[in-house]
Amino acid sequence: MPLNPDLFRRSPVYGYGLALCTWLTASGVRMALADWFPPGFPYLTFFPAVVVVAYFAGLRPAVLTAVLSGLTAWWFWIGAPGFDWSTATGLALGFYVFVVAVDIFFIVGMNAATDDLRREVARNAALAESRDLLLKEVQHRVSNNIQVVSSLLRLEAGMTKDAEARRALSEASARTAMIANVQRSLLDADGRAAPFDDLARGLVCDALNAAGRTDVVVVVEDARHALTAEEATPVVLILLECVNNALEHAFRDRPGRIEIRLHDDGAKRRLEVRDDGAGPPADLDPARSRSLGLRIVMGLTEQLHGRFSIVDAAPGALCVLSYPRPAAQ
Repeated sequence: MPLNPDLFRRSPVYGYGLALCTWLTASGVRMALADWFPPGFPYLTFFPAVVVVAYFAGLRPAVLTAVLSGLTAWWFWIGAPGFDWSTATGLALGFYVFVVAVDIFFIVGMNAATDDLRREVARNAALAESRDLLLKEVQHRVSNNIQVVSSLLRLEAGMTKDAEARRALSEASARTAMIANVQRSLLDADGRAAPFDDLARGLVCDALNAAGRTDVVVVVEDARHALTAEEATPVVLILLECVNNALEHAFRDRPGRIEIRLHDDGAKRRLEVRDDGAGPPADLDPARSRSLGLRIVMGLTEQLHGRFSIVDAAPGALCVLSYPRPAAQ
């Protein structure tokens, strides 16, 4: 198991213990190899000892190791046995002090910078986690509040005797519930933006179940585009309006197939919803339609600064939403 530097830096007992053990080991190795070393290498085993202690234990244990190592080399291997005070010995000791001081300075400084970086990374990770938790909580509260509005509209529709008003309130309740469902589905369990194909499959499946249509097949082309928060809600709402429009008009009395595709086309992002139903009226203009659903679609399209059209696909209809691709994508 690798040594943990924090163990030696936080505990003086471990730090100074490492310094003494490393100094004794370096001294023993130097003595054992004394007959193998040529003259003029008194510090050969002590320099690595100082480096190791400086890295694992920090400044003070490294200084202790350097002092003990220097005294040991001075006594045994510089000049005559004992503390020699000649000029040559002074130069050798000065060289030793310079080298170990540089080693300790850079290693301790590097460790300090590494520790600061590690703390900054940990702080940023904690901030990111807090941000993600806050985002999920806001997302959850927003969807719950929208769901409450939907429930109030549904209750109001049930208490209204006017058929037209009841139908309008019911449609408003359904659309509001749809927005709440979209809002709840925007983020996956890990807090990342949900890919479009997963999001579309789940929401379209809910729309088919709500309409009681088991005779319509929906195919969503694999598109792992993670929609931004600004585009996700309008794009998905437009998709669901196109699907509901196909269920209501294209497949009124018969089964059918709906194909959904989202892809990038240069600087544009393009959503296509194709059905094989009855096809649109020849004079249909979504921008001038009095249909509430199409008016909602056109409003969401303006929000995206895009264009929306419905063309005859022979058979069926092709709904196309084109809008500028977000720069972040």
